[in-house]
Amino acid sequence: MYWQCAEIYDNKKDPCGSMYYNGVYHEFYQYNPNGSYNPNISYNIVWGHSVSMDLINWINLEPAIEPDTPSDISGCWTGSATILSGDQPIIIYTGLLDIQKHQVQNIALPKNRSDPYLREWTKAHNNPVIQPVVPGLNSSQFRDPTTGWIGPDGLWRIAVGAELNGYSAALLYKSEDFLNWTRVEHPLYSSNSSNMWECLDFFAVLPGSGGGLDLSSAIPNGAKHVLKVSMNCTDDMYMIGVYDLKRDAFVPDTVLDDSRLWPRIDYGNFYASKSFFDSKHGRRIIWAWSSETDSSSDDVAKGWAGIHSIPRTIWLDSHGKQLLQWPVEEIESLRTNEINHQALELKKGDLFEIKGIETLQADVEIDFELTSINDADPFDPSWLFDTEKHCREAGASVHGGIGPFGFVILASDNMEEHTDVHFRVYKSQQNYMVLMCSDLRRSSLRPGLYTPAYGGFFEFDFEKERKISLRTLI
Repeated sequence: MYWQCAEIYDNKKDPCGSMYYNGVYHEFYQYNPNGSYNPNISYNIVWGHSVSMDLINWINLEPAIEPDTPSDISGCWTGSATILSGDQPIIIYTGLLDIQKHQVQNIALPKNRSDPYLREWTKAHNNPVIQPVVPGLNSSQFRDPTTGWIGPDGLWRIAVGAELNGYSAALLYKSEDFLNWTRVEHPLYSSNSSNMWECLDFFAVLPGSGGGLDLSSAIPNGAKHVLKVSMNCTDDMYMIGVYDLKRDAFVPDTVLDDSRLWPRIDYGNFYASKSFFDSKHGRRIIWAWSSETDSSSDDVAKGWAGIHSIPRTIWLDSHGKQLLQWPVEEIESLRTNEINHQALELKKGDLFEIKGIETLQADVEIDFELTSINDADPFDPSWLFDTEKHCREAGASVHGGIGPFGFVILASDNMEEHTDVHFRVYKSQQNYMVLMCSDLRRSSLRPGLYTPAYGGFFEFDFEKERKISLRTLI
């Protein structure tokens, strides 16, 4: 298999402004044309731009938005795209005014909508359209506007991540024409558990439906809303709740004002995610920035750093409690040379080698069926506060009641180098908890690399299903 997402750019970061428009997928992203970050190189952030017809093969275009006006002269940072009535795409993005990183919000529109690739964009004459003139607002922590949605009064809404009075907030703004904005007095949502949210995403989902919902259309009864926030430079967290039309606010189903307990979109190297509605297939697609595990000096030497994750379809489970994801179905068109093994019985300590894979890329699906769950160790809720620590302490070589079991990837003959993805099963008071770890600590013998152990817990009903499925894209 081979997934081609344009060329790997120098310092490729946040995906932003992704959309499907007139038969073409557009991926915009943070990009430094002067090379991967180096204190001696200007941090000249532009909006890179790539297009695709199938989410597989991408065409690299010239940057769409560059810092050339007073409202973005120090960088064009993350934002979102919205398609207005009349089939009008529009981008709203954060601009940096100066080296102190004072942040404002700007608008850009395509210069020629008849161009299928939307190569050129024109900035609004009244930029910046939103300024940080809110009491208690840190003007250097005010960024990353969301895709727009229609509010209860028929006006457009967006949310902007902010640090307000030392705490995190999704500030709410409304507009009739998407060009002139007024702040709503209350935020869409705020929290005392952190001091800043960035790369916000706000979208609607229907429990149990694999299809996506378009925020610019009427949202059906029974739909939930998801507020996704990025924080700590490593974590993409989300809350599920409802958009209260009367209050014009997001109300989470479960109020846990401790961000350590919020679920994550992904428990690995996955940050600044952005979703969009794919009207071609009626689905919501999400992708994110994965930073390099090389050292900073390696990044500078090779001239690039950062990739984007494989695009995934994302939806809400039938219980309305957890987001589910799967690589877009187009990825399966890349499969060739199938290798199949069935009904393998593995006992504790056994290894089975999958032979015949001679490429650098593979798409591997494994079903683990447990014959018994009686030996599950008890679950300690305190592990939820530092799952990665638990993955490090309960590594793949430490035997437990049920587990570890999983998949060893890119292993040397003597297993001195390898990456393992493994599971453990625990019994909580109400249900079973499964720990999934992706352990990079032995992925390379080279010193100076970032090789953490990622991990996360999820509930599993073994009374209904004894099979855990794992799909790995290498």
